Amino acid sequence: MALETRTGEIIVENGRVLQARQVPSPNFGPRPDGCVPELLVIHNISLPPGQFGGECIERLFTNCLEWSEHPFFEEIRGTRVSSHLLVRRCGELVQFVNLGERAWHAGQSCYAGRDNCNDFSIGIELEGTDDEAYTAEQYEVLAAVTRSLLEHYGTLDGSRIVGHSDIAPGRKTDPGPAFDWNKYRSLLAGTGE
Repeated sequence: MALETRTGEIIVENGRVLQARQVPSPNFGPRPDGCVPELLVIHNISLPPGQFGGECIERLFTNCLEWSEHPFFEEIRGTRVSSHLLVRRCGELVQFVNLGERAWHAGQSCYAGRDNCNDFSIGIELEGTDDEAYTAEQYEVLAAVTRSLLEHYGTLDGSRIVGHSDIAPGRKTDPGPAFDWNKYRSLLAGTGE
């Protein structure tokens, strides 16, 4: 079910995005003392790679993925990861980790000379791949969520929105060349469609 984002407002309350379906992940921890969200990191994920829909992403983030189900899963066996939010192809929003907690999405990373971006960032996964166009619904929901996060957290601003590839260059490539930063930023500013 896609969110009604054109007229509706995304509400963040006590670290929860009220319009998101809640699927709690055990893969999180407390932010270090004094750390608050200062960075928004956009990722992509599809499981198995290039396949959309299904429950594999949710099962990975909740440690319930059956490793023998697909050959690729053997390559990631034992992985313990999460993100704060996932935007599915249809625009459905899923929350795995409270925004006040430290999700395990960035891995080894650095932003503006600061290592360990998980400590001070919010991670949003888009269901997709580096090379396949994202959906209009995903851009709409991502922009709506971003606007709400920028309003809710005074420590975030439009200049602190990056791709995973920006904080882990050479190691990560997402959200990839298929992600239209101009479209996203124009929707964020309220000037796009």
